[in-house]
Amino acid sequence: MRIATRLLSRPAASSAVVAAALALVGVQAAGQAASAAPRQAPSAVTCTAANTKLTVTEVSRPINHLLLKATNTGTKPCYAYSAPFLRAGADAQAPLPWARETTPQAVVTLKPGQSAYAGILTSSPDGEGGGKEKTLGVYFTDRKGGATGKEKTLTLPHGGVFFNSAAAVTYWQDNAADALYW
Repeated sequence: MRIATRLLSRPAASSAVVAAALALVGVQAAGQAASAAPRQAPSAVTCTAANTKLTVTEVSRPINHLLLKATNTGTKPCYAYSAPFLRAGADAQAPLPWARETTPQAVVTLKPGQSAYAGILTSSPDGEGGGKEKTLGVYFTDRKGGATGKEKTLTLPHGGVFFNSAAAVTYWQDNAADALYW
């Protein structure tokens, strides 16, 4: 009398062994994938004068333009929202207007070490009045369009730059050409 009975044929048994082995490998691979998952990038913060280095330079083309450059010096990515609030001269009563036609499609995000640019039209023959200013006050913008942190005061090149009523600033751009040629 036989005690054990065969439940599976030989081909069926080998298929079952292969399926079990594949299932085990799949479970191990899933565990390795979970443990090898990349770390999440640090959450981004708003760019401010505290986590960026600001510079202003005169450019040869187009005429009557300056280039404002903000470089992320922090350890987290930062968002350069909208456009900077700029005060041309220590006695300025209002910030320069933003050139609405330069609004980017998305917020400019700066990884550590990356830069954003804003072009500054200082004067135009169509403008009125004006004078030579020695400093440029810069405030970054928060998500809601308000000023953030403290003002950073930059010294303008050549002992000062002429500004008149036509002066304006672009929104933050991810390259200098887009900031200057609008």
